[in-house]
Amino acid sequence: MEFDEVVLGRRSIRGYKPDSVPKEVIEEVLELAVRSPSSMNTQPWHLYVVTGEALNKIRKENTERNVSGVPPSREIRTPNKGYEGLHRERQIEIAVQLFQKMGIERDDKEGRQDWVLRGFRQFDAPLSIVVTFDRDLLEDDISKFDCGGIVNGLVTAGWSRGLGAVINSQGIMQSPVVREHAGIPDDQVIMICVAMGYPDDSFPANEVVSNRRSVSEVTTFVGFEE
Repeated sequence: MEFDEVVLGRRSIRGYKPDSVPKEVIEEVLELAVRSPSSMNTQPWHLYVVTGEALNKIRKENTERNVSGVPPSREIRTPNKGYEGLHRERQIEIAVQLFQKMGIERDDKEGRQDWVLRGFRQFDAPLSIVVTFDRDLLEDDISKFDCGGIVNGLVTAGWSRGLGAVINSQGIMQSPVVREHAGIPDDQVIMICVAMGYPDDSFPANEVVSNRRSVSEVTTFVGFEE
C-alpha cells in the first residue's frame, strides 16, 4: 500500500478471523515498527509477541480475576477518576458508534457485559504484542512517549500487511498474569498491548471509523504569512 492508504484506511479492529498469523509476516511488521523514532535513539521498548496457549492463559486468567473483583494492577498510571470534559465526550462518542453497530441498546446489560469481556480477552485476536520498557526509566516521561511511537509503528505496519489491530489496556489489567505467561522480567514495566490478527469483515464493529478533529481544530500556525 501507499503510505496515505495505510494511514487513512487504518481503523481499530475488534473482531478477528481465527487464522493464525505466520511468524514471517509478524517479523516483517516488527522490522518496520522498530524503525520508529525515539529520543536520542534510546529505543527503550521491548516487544513480546504472544500467541497460542500462553495467550489463552492470559485471556482466561485476566478475565477471571477482573470478573471476580480483583483490583486492576496496570503498571502505568491512568486518570484516577477517569477522563472528563471533552476527553470523556470523545470516549462516549466512539462507544455509541460501536454499540450501534453491534446492536447493543442502552439498557442491554448482557450485551454491554459481553463487550467488556471481549476487551478482557483482547477481542479474541490470534496474537498479542505486549510492549514494555526498562524499569530504570519509570520516572522518565519521554520513554512512554517513545513507546507510543513504536505502538503507532506496529498498527500501521500491520495494516500495510493486511493485519488489523487494536491498542488494548483491558487485556493487561491484571499485570501479574501477563508477566507470568509472557515471561516478562521484573526489570521491565508493562506499558500496553496490541491485539492483532486478520480482520473479520463480517464483524459489525470493524466498520466503525472514529471521528477525528480537523487540522484547523488541533493546529496553531505561527510565523506563516497569510
